[in-house]
Amino acid sequence: MKNFFKVFFLVAISVLILLIDLPENLKIGSYTVNPLSVDLKLFGINIKKDFKTKLGLDLKGGSHLVFEADTKNIKAEDLQDSLSSARDIIEKRVNFFGVSEPTVQTIRSGNSYRISVDLPGVDQVKEAVALIGKTAQLSFREEKVSDDKEATSSPVLVETGLTGKHIKKAVVDFNQQDGNPQVALSFNDEGAKLFGEITSRNLNKKVYIVVDNFLVSDPVVRQPILDGNAVITSNFSVDEAKKLAISINSGALPISIKLVEQKNIGPTLGATEIRKSVYAGAIGLVAVLLFMILYYGRLGMIASLALIIYGLISLAIVRIIPVVLTLPGIAGFILSIGMAVDSNILIFERIKEEMRKGKDFDIASKLGFGRAIDAIKDANITTLTVAFILFNPLNWSFLPQFGMVRGFALTLAIGVGTSLFTGIVITKRLIKFFYKQPK
Repeated sequence: MKNFFKVFFLVAISVLILLIDLPENLKIGSYTVNPLSVDLKLFGINIKKDFKTKLGLDLKGGSHLVFEADTKNIKAEDLQDSLSSARDIIEKRVNFFGVSEPTVQTIRSGNSYRISVDLPGVDQVKEAVALIGKTAQLSFREEKVSDDKEATSSPVLVETGLTGKHIKKAVVDFNQQDGNPQVALSFNDEGAKLFGEITSRNLNKKVYIVVDNFLVSDPVVRQPILDGNAVITSNFSVDEAKKLAISINSGALPISIKLVEQKNIGPTLGATEIRKSVYAGAIGLVAVLLFMILYYGRLGMIASLALIIYGLISLAIVRIIPVVLTLPGIAGFILSIGMAVDSNILIFERIKEEMRKGKDFDIASKLGFGRAIDAIKDANITTLTVAFILFNPLNWSFLPQFGMVRGFALTLAIGVGTSLFTGIVITKRLIKFFYKQPK
């Protein structure tokens, strides 16, 4: 029974990977087959996901946006810092659409300053424009105390001094009572003190949470909140709550911007160059497979099968994340193929060494895997460390923070991690299952 469940699990995973890896618009007779897509509601959460390969600006094209910066109220000595900060924030916001490798740069034309944004592989351009230009100015307001005895139809709101700059972090969580999404806020020390004072003087009154002059929540204060935590509740969908948290976390833009130009652009490499790149990759892969089969015989055939499995798993991971592929990203993936082959070569050579010492294949196989594993781990961990440095997920200022090098690093890391799994786990299982020592 245990083996049955193991086989069932492996078959299910294999079928899922194949469904994700299906080519787009694949014709089978009169039917068109596409990669797997998911559109369902689970525990009250709408889950919508398609698994298609997303190509970057150099392979597919995208949208070119130009924003004009309003620098009238910026001091001359603060101008460059404000423009750099705005550029970095826009880059972070666009990256929340996926690993899209946007090209964001500041442009000066006379006395005017602009920020150009190239968005590769982003279909929802209107959403991107809205999120890029969003200032996300969050503030807490209270009703103005008036001596006027005449009641007004709507309260007059005044600022409390508590704003988005006092927030340490905003995250999406779910209300424990009704399960609806909400945005949880944690304040810094100054913000916690201000919020405690606000809630203390507004007992049984409303505190108004406003984002970009739009009221998103007006909870009634039931007791003073002194621990520096609050939530923004509204009729949010999960996506709306997530976008609000993103905008708050990435900060308000230090300068106002407005969209002045938008156009779609074609792939910079052109269809001919893309086709040549695909041919080059295919020729290289076939050459590797032939070398392994001709040099190692049946072991080489097993290694080639493991390499194909590696490719299918890597493509599935790229589509699941999803990674927007650019030419440097494809280069990182092809480089990882070489490392996957390298793992098999180390294993096979170790096995051959043990067999030359007179050991039978089963013992030689066990010893070969055991002695090759340390070298494989060291090589792959070193490469993963370099990929981590190039990708710079923590955005350290002394390392690369932007540009296509991050796409190269990400696909390299995915490929190396997958090759480590296929080389150690899958190749070993395939040898055990298929290979029999010649008598």
